[in-house]
Amino acid sequence: MPRYRMFAAILAATMFSASPFARAQPGPCAAARATMALTPQQKAEGWTVLWDGTSTDAWRSVKSDRFPEHGWRTCDGLLTMAGKGGEESRGGGDIITRKRYADFELTLDARLTPGANSGVKIFTQPNLAPIDKVTGKPAAVGSAIGLEFQLLDDERHPDAKLGRNGNRTIGSLYDLIPAAKDKAPAPIGQWNHVRILSQGKTVTFWLNGRKTVEFERGSAAFREAVAASKFRDIPGFGEWADGHILLQDHGDEVAFRNVLIRDLHGK
Repeated sequence: MPRYRMFAAILAATMFSASPFARAQPGPCAAARATMALTPQQKAEGWTVLWDGTSTDAWRSVKSDRFPEHGWRTCDGLLTMAGKGGEESRGGGDIITRKRYADFELTLDARLTPGANSGVKIFTQPNLAPIDKVTGKPAAVGSAIGLEFQLLDDERHPDAKLGRNGNRTIGSLYDLIPAAKDKAPAPIGQWNHVRILSQGKTVTFWLNGRKTVEFERGSAAFREAVAASKFRDIPGFGEWADGHILLQDHGDEVAFRNVLIRDLHGK
């Protein structure tokens, strides 16, 4: 190979590997490895690991009692939705916790790829029909119903400009309440830290340590937001006694790690 071509090839490879947008190429997964372990203090506080980089035992498909056989990758300590051209729930589908939760604290890290749309849902009700994102009517295919912490590339994904007052942007309660203006999402390709606290009727969202949303399920303000949303025709939306935690398949690549939950019921 001529010297100038060799130099160009090395330069191109270096630029690609250094890019925060570079995606892992398809191939065999690295050996399973745990990305975290609970400290003695976390154990004493009642934390449980939902995803530590190795086991999917805490999760199942919305559509069955088994973890999806395709669409989701468990490589390099990460739980990754591989994506399917932005087609919602057409890959492996949403996954939900086997347990249902009411009062809890949930923390996790999420990493988006350019233009990605995803979400973390709480109080998920897998028995309810999905809602068509265009018509707002029940649909055969789509994401399961729940209260969603929106994960989105606000600059590139068109959903950021839909809804009302930015209530479909990252850190928002999807289609209901917009995230605080001073939110600080990580650059695309880097990790965001998500924290969700549910105590009684009060739910609070944090993104990278900053509170983005706080609301009271069943309050006049909450019901007004529901009435103006695409969920308005679902009786008692968001006011269920409990539900599953959900990681969304919205057809875009997104990775999760260090998923922890603390059940606060009765505490």
